Amino acid sequence: MVIVAAVDRSARAAYTVDEAAQLARAFGDSLHVIHALTRSEFVELGKTNAQAGDPLDMDQIRIAAAEMAEEAISNIEIQYEAVGLVGNPADKIVEYADNQDARYIVVSPRKRSPTGKVVFGSFAQSVLLEANCPVVTCIMENTTTA
Repeated sequence: MVIVAAVDRSARAAYTVDEAAQLARAFGDSLHVIHALTRSEFVELGKTNAQAGDPLDMDQIRIAAAEMAEEAISNIEIQYEAVGLVGNPADKIVEYADNQDARYIVVSPRKRSPTGKVVFGSFAQSVLLEANCPVVTCIMENTTTA
């Protein structure tokens, strides 16, 4: 089976990978570190010279997302696969986990006020509600994240 570590570009990403690696070791599963990138985020990052109306190369976006997933991986001592996805992060992570028959999805949500959760939504909440496998949430303590 597979343990899916869903990461973003925050300081929480390496923590998420470490927690997922512990699960993968404990169960003898493979580890997939996933970053989902929307097309607009790709353009905002300046990864392309796309003009308005020009189609974006989906493979380029997937490669950039996989590189971002790779950046979250530090000193884990097990084999892993860095995967880049394109689209709504919560939807794509859940879809990927389903397709891989994942044992767990590991996420590290941002700390937000109750009002902030209502106004901005929550990636972790969407994954928790939509996933067909257990979702492990790991919270980094004593950190400030954007």
